Amino acid sequence: MNGTVLVVTDDPKSIPDISLITSTAMNIANGPEAVAARLPTDREMRIISTAEAKTLFGRSVEVVDGVSWLVNDPPQFITHYYHWSAELFFGFWRTYSSLAPSSSTVQPAALPALRRVLFAHADADHWRDYALMNQWVLRAAFPSLTTEFKADWDDRAEMGRPVLLDRVVFSDRSAAMKGKNFIRTGRTASEPFGLPGSAYWWSAIRANVVRFAGFDTTSWTTFDENDVEPPRTPVITYISRQEWGRRMLIPEHHEELVRELEALRDKYGWEVNVVSMDKLSRVEQFRLSARTTVMMGVHGNGLTSLVWMQPSPRATVIEFFFPGGFAHDYEYTTRALGMVHFGFWGNTSFTSPDTPPVAYPEGFQGNRIPLDGKAVAKLVVDRLMLADEADD
Repeated sequence: MNGTVLVVTDDPKSIPDISLITSTAMNIANGPEAVAARLPTDREMRIISTAEAKTLFGRSVEVVDGVSWLVNDPPQFITHYYHWSAELFFGFWRTYSSLAPSSSTVQPAALPALRRVLFAHADADHWRDYALMNQWVLRAAFPSLTTEFKADWDDRAEMGRPVLLDRVVFSDRSAAMKGKNFIRTGRTASEPFGLPGSAYWWSAIRANVVRFAGFDTTSWTTFDENDVEPPRTPVITYISRQEWGRRMLIPEHHEELVRELEALRDKYGWEVNVVSMDKLSRVEQFRLSARTTVMMGVHGNGLTSLVWMQPSPRATVIEFFFPGGFAHDYEYTTRALGMVHFGFWGNTSFTSPDTPPVAYPEGFQGNRIPLDGKAVAKLVVDRLMLADEADD
């Protein structure tokens, strides 16, 4: 009401401190002043009793029916493919799907579909990413969805009438950053993983998005950890950044990696793709990702496509870092989907739980990242032979 979120309960102790739920939606910046500026007040959220609600609301309230997702974030991170699809939207669906923890396979979760997204602080022109992936993901996942933006939020506030959200999933990046899981991983999407959830929680979203791109999901199978993957030709996808201008392999090392991957293709008959994602259409990106068994590349936005891979005993993401550097972005996302992630420093690989601390040394963003292509190829062989060995 009047732009303030009101939580109505006669058990206020059951509600966490509002700083763990919401914020002023200011941009995320470092420093005590920036942190203090994001702390919410009664203007952002209030916890009130039913008696107070009757006094405030009177005898009527306007009901916004169905499931709403209230995004209480500034556009700062919304307009980025990774932060949208693999973090904000990722976390939203993990939260909502926890209400159906027994949902399985690639069938839609036994929950009412999302009806609308309320961007309380973003304009209609400031939620799409430069690659135009965000709207594809949202519209493909929920074709009947409607969106409202800051102007709509302000309209409702200025009307001065109470609005009851029938069911709402409320997300706020600044508040999530206070959670224990975020402190451990640096990923806001990790917070909902404290809730119960099915091993197949992402399956319905993945299937909807890649089906919308024309990919046939009828052959997809879900796997338990002890299952053996059925035989199929593995697909290796190397997402190259060599024309990007930032975070690139040493040219000779890139060329060696390509030669080693092509040697695997020639020896084993595996499919090998060396692609620059920005050169592919959206349809091509989704279809390729959905078929990929092993995805690899330098730390960067292109690896967001891992969320469309089908988990299996062989499904693997291999991420190249400048030696000494590490970030949890794609490592955490891979594990959250039940797949295996390996990081590479030159000729050395590492995987969970033996991951290094987060670090961004000089050279992390540079264009001279070293890599041993032979070591990467050996790891690919080891991973792809797993299912065959288990079958024997």
